[in-house]
Amino acid sequence: MNNLLLQSKTFNIFGLTISWYGFIIAIGMLLGVITAYLICKKKDYDVNMPIELALFALPCAIVGARLYYCAFNGVDSFVDVFKIWEGGMAIYGGVIGGFLGICLCCKIRKYSLFRACDIAAPCLILGQAIGRIGCYFAGCCYGIETTNPALQVFPISVEIGGVWHLATFFYESFLNLIGFVVLLIITAKTKKNGYVTGSYLAIYGVVRAVLEQFRDPAESLVIGSTGIRVSQLLSIILVILGVALIMFTLKSKNKKAEEVNG
Repeated sequence: MNNLLLQSKTFNIFGLTISWYGFIIAIGMLLGVITAYLICKKKDYDVNMPIELALFALPCAIVGARLYYCAFNGVDSFVDVFKIWEGGMAIYGGVIGGFLGICLCCKIRKYSLFRACDIAAPCLILGQAIGRIGCYFAGCCYGIETTNPALQVFPISVEIGGVWHLATFFYESFLNLIGFVVLLIITAKTKKNGYVTGSYLAIYGVVRAVLEQFRDPAESLVIGSTGIRVSQLLSIILVILGVALIMFTLKSKNKKAEEVNG
């Protein structure tokens, strides 16, 4: 079953050849926008905000994902940077690009940046969970080789090119789904802007930092010849930023409560 799915990287509809990876990414984006709409409706925010944020964030995320990949993986020519259809995208680049898009949207539309990020955070981790399933069809982002026959079983491992590897993309997908549920609960319970964003940074940062250690070296971007994994380093930084943001929001909340009680 593994080889069949991995070889079927595309499918045809009305004569059009569509990449399974791109299709699954698109599904993740769509469900993310729908989730954002439901959050805004539940919290009585402007329901037009998700569409406006998406119009800015999604194109920036695609560009950012490609540029991030090219920056650390290299390309043969400048023209190759624009060949997005050939693959070579990095999630963290997408996160950075999407954040810049949100910043631009908030600047133009006068939205609260933290509120916008809090709305986007659960949707983002849901999109990442779904997107990682696309990695299975693309045959990328897999883990280290598994030589123990007991581990050579789907979905613990996947067979790629006749070699069994840990299915790290499935691990991340599952953990991201858990993170999505946690962020939805936090979103429902907190009214403090920035708390959900900080929680996302901490949760995803931990997940990615740990799983990156088990990822096949050939599937990881590194800083020059240092051997330092870019995504693992960035994940650690995000955990620190996330914890700091959570502490800041809690401190701000407690300070406001003390002023009211005083």
